[in-house]
Amino acid sequence: MKKILLPTDFSENSINAIHYALEFFKNEACEFYVLNVQKVSSFVSDDLISMKPSDTIFNSLISSSIEQIKLLINNLENTFGNGLHVFKSNVDYDNFIDAINQLVDIEDIELIVMGTRGNSKLDKRIFGSNTIRVIQRCSCSVLVIPNDYKYSEIKDIVFPTNYYSEYKPNDLSTLVGLANKYDYVVHVIHVKDSEHLTGNQENNRAFLDVCFTNIDHSFLELDQGNLYNVITKHIVENSIDLLAMMSRRHSFLERLFITHPVERFTFDLKVPLLVMEN
Repeated sequence: MKKILLPTDFSENSINAIHYALEFFKNEACEFYVLNVQKVSSFVSDDLISMKPSDTIFNSLISSSIEQIKLLINNLENTFGNGLHVFKSNVDYDNFIDAINQLVDIEDIELIVMGTRGNSKLDKRIFGSNTIRVIQRCSCSVLVIPNDYKYSEIKDIVFPTNYYSEYKPNDLSTLVGLANKYDYVVHVIHVKDSEHLTGNQENNRAFLDVCFTNIDHSFLELDQGNLYNVITKHIVENSIDLLAMMSRRHSFLERLFITHPVERFTFDLKVPLLVMEN
């Protein structure tokens, strides 16, 4: 059974990402771990005054979140009614990234699915920055769902690379597994930074060709230009359904974040983004 982590701040955008995950894996047996992480600033002096003597600080902090998650899971079960899906509630009072990494390690989570924004203007910045930190610091593949993006059947995936990274089969297991299972077409694209590939780049390109042997795939060279603009234009003009990247040294993601503000990138996503673990 696939194990998937669904962080939420109970905002519409985080709930939308959860709905996307349930549609995405509607034909697959899954355990969904719904996680809410409370932060210190959410506990103010008024809460201390209203506490009963028998209450503990921890229980007071998380009691509301526990009830919200129960209600959320009940709504998900009633709305989707999928017997293949099991839900587990999790509330933590911790650093956001530490809480996620701990649950990933304990439960052997395979994938994190989350949105890009939260409730208010402040939450947009906080939850969005949390999404960025999850991408950069969590030891698990992450599927990021754009604001208000609704699920539609996936056919074509773009995997950008500069061919500098030396891949291992396990690095691409999430992408290869999904493409094999659902017959996705993978388009490997390279945004030119020189006229010719080096010998190492040629070897890494050949390795990708071997990894995708059993998958319908293609290789495409794109002209030089602003990385964000080039990749966005390609996605829109070719009706791409999913963008997949590696998070590691010399990755396309690293180059993209250098040339485009990372916060704006996560907010301006046109399609879901799959970032595979580093």
